[in-house]
Amino acid sequence: MNIVSSIASHIPYLRRFARALTGSQASGDAYVAATLEAVVEGTGAGDPAPTRLSLFRAFLRIWGSIPVNKGGTADPENRLMQTTHSRLEAITPLPRVAFLLNALEGFNTEEMAEVMGRTPAEIQALLGMASSEIAAHLSTDVLIIEDEPIIAMDLEAVVTSLGHRVLQVARTRTEAVDAMADHRPGLVLADIQLADGSNGLDAVKEILAVCSVPVVFITAYPERLLTGSRPEPTFLITKPFRTDAVKAIITQALFFDRRATLAATPSATA
Repeated sequence: MNIVSSIASHIPYLRRFARALTGSQASGDAYVAATLEAVVEGTGAGDPAPTRLSLFRAFLRIWGSIPVNKGGTADPENRLMQTTHSRLEAITPLPRVAFLLNALEGFNTEEMAEVMGRTPAEIQALLGMASSEIAAHLSTDVLIIEDEPIIAMDLEAVVTSLGHRVLQVARTRTEAVDAMADHRPGLVLADIQLADGSNGLDAVKEILAVCSVPVVFITAYPERLLTGSRPEPTFLITKPFRTDAVKAIITQALFFDRRATLAATPSATA
């Protein structure tokens, strides 16, 4: 078994992390590709296969040393990346990395310390900084497309705890599209399979035909969407989900939306 085959199961999650960190599927995948090249070149024939921790550690070394996401002015995503980088100045990179590793990828403190090359105490400090900085985001209206009442209630609780407002909970494709008639949301949380047998993907397509809005998909089968082919959703919530992971994904989706803004930070108002 070659090295790439041995780490194949980790690659979709590394790609997810990379997209969330860079705000672009193309940029994230470029970093992942550079990471895999470095791992393959640095692993000898008799060496053990890279682990999930060593793969993420290698990725962060690449991310911190190679400006992959700054090339190619012809790429239509560049305008979005320029806006994103201006927002990154308001959220310190290391706390955001720590937040994503913990809340999105499920790394514990000790694992994060190994991946980031920090002490557990430093990791805890970075997580505290991340929580404070992420709280600076402005609130928005959220449309939830979910047919299971318990899950819908959980999502409502998470959304409101972040300071956002729930525009409506839609159980079907028709309800979701009709909800756009009176007010357009700033974020959509969309399940895939809905109550009447309709498809959340189709509902989202209709919504995006009317307006541009960040979308977070909810699914028990992420591998069906994380195929490596375009178009591919950037933001996914995997069922059963963890509250912290949902908070992380919602925050990232809004952070990388070109229309989203940040509240004034102390440094900006000083």
